[in-house]
Amino acid sequence: MSYITGPEVVKYACTCGLLKPISHLYFCRYCSQLRCSFCVCHEVDSNFCGKCSENIPSSEARVKKNRCGNCYICPSCQQELSTRIASKGPVNPEDTKSTPKKMYYLSCQFCRWSSRDVGIPDQTTVTGGWPERENVHVNRLQELLDMYKAIVLAQKQQKDKDKKKQRGKFLSYTDRTGVTAAALRKRIGLPADLTHSMLKNKPKEPEPATAKSEVEELPEELFTEPINLMEVTTIQQRLLQPEAQPTTVDKLFPVHKQLSIKRSLRCRACEHNVSKPEYNPSSVKFKIQLFAYYHIPEIRIVTVEPLRAGRQCELIVKFTNPTQHQTSITFLKLDMQEEEASLDSDVAEVIQNLDHTLSLQERQPMSLTSLPLSTSQPSSLLSVSSRQPSLTIKSRMIDQEVNCDVEIPTSSFILPPRDDAAEYDDSGDTHNIQDDPKLVKWRKSNKAFVKLNVTPISDLSLNSEVVCGFIMQHIYTNTIASKVENKEPQKYDHKVKVFLHLGQLVGSE
Repeated sequence: MSYITGPEVVKYACTCGLLKPISHLYFCRYCSQLRCSFCVCHEVDSNFCGKCSENIPSSEARVKKNRCGNCYICPSCQQELSTRIASKGPVNPEDTKSTPKKMYYLSCQFCRWSSRDVGIPDQTTVTGGWPERENVHVNRLQELLDMYKAIVLAQKQQKDKDKKKQRGKFLSYTDRTGVTAAALRKRIGLPADLTHSMLKNKPKEPEPATAKSEVEELPEELFTEPINLMEVTTIQQRLLQPEAQPTTVDKLFPVHKQLSIKRSLRCRACEHNVSKPEYNPSSVKFKIQLFAYYHIPEIRIVTVEPLRAGRQCELIVKFTNPTQHQTSITFLKLDMQEEEASLDSDVAEVIQNLDHTLSLQERQPMSLTSLPLSTSQPSSLLSVSSRQPSLTIKSRMIDQEVNCDVEIPTSSFILPPRDDAAEYDDSGDTHNIQDDPKLVKWRKSNKAFVKLNVTPISDLSLNSEVVCGFIMQHIYTNTIASKVENKEPQKYDHKVKVFLHLGQLVGSE
């Protein structure tokens, strides 16, 4: 039996309102909500090279412009270059005592490009020491970098100075009277302050770039000889080397391989990690992997009858329980108007919370750092002032039009826990579950085939996409609190909005 699968067939509604397949969603066990890549904070854990698997610190990666110093990619097809061995004979062919010398060069096994094609000499060591192409604009770029670094440093010092001068508060007598520190230091015979000395010694601004009135003429060969496209570089090949932008393939040089990153994902609401990989670059395991695929029942479309406008069709859907706990699934009706009303109430609640936070800040304008240590403060005030508020995720309307009605079953069904050994058991154990024969057509282990009746609306045009939706309510067992407090796992009903793309309309009633 073949399933109708794909990233655009079955979609789940995230908490923020975006529709994603279950393989692209995360499930935060602390706030019990679905999270997509928009609802999580992306943090870079480590930088590494995907070829040599070398971990590189972030400071070193910044200096190397996020590229590996030992590995190269092909400038023609952007595939990884490999080091090849070639033997170099003696200078005098009649000298039989001298042995051939090993030489190394770079070669691409995909497009057969090699470093010999552009005249790069072979090296005597495997690690290389391959010559780098010099940038003719390096002096100009360095002058610009020095100037902007000085500007950033001056802005940072001014910002720090403005922070110290708070309204109604003066850290020293000179801030209150307006007498500058530089004047006092000069009066008592001390050197000027650091800011003044840096302003004196800042690098001068480079000369502004001027446009040339006369440009070089095009070569005559461009008009007289036919163009060989195999010798002209593409836009992608030129942008791969922006400092040179070669126009012909004989000027392509090997490019350092770009570094890869391992990132951890953190929930924006509760600030807990939902995904954290291992530090070792050669490992594909995760320390934390709260993917929705391991916590939310998976839905797949098995079969669907030909869709006709205004006519009831039979839909067979497969449900799979990925957890180690038994769950019960109930169908609820999806109402987009109620969804819009709930969104408006959520926005009003967010605005109310922001107003409450601003009122608290107005009542307590003094920061904790300016208070003496002996001052006693309530614990609630300390928690509000010292803790940084989490980012609020603004929900949005679900951008999906539903043009097919689903007959919601009145009964629910049970999915047993996942058992890996049951995949190899052909006995077809049903766990003695009494199912509604009109709803559950077949089950095995933690899977169940469910029958749903769908009816496309009558005013649909031919070959239009048919989409139906419903709310899946399942019992989720949270084991976090039981591990910390040694209590029984908590169970509650979790609701997920599901949208199914059934295919195109083939006719009418």
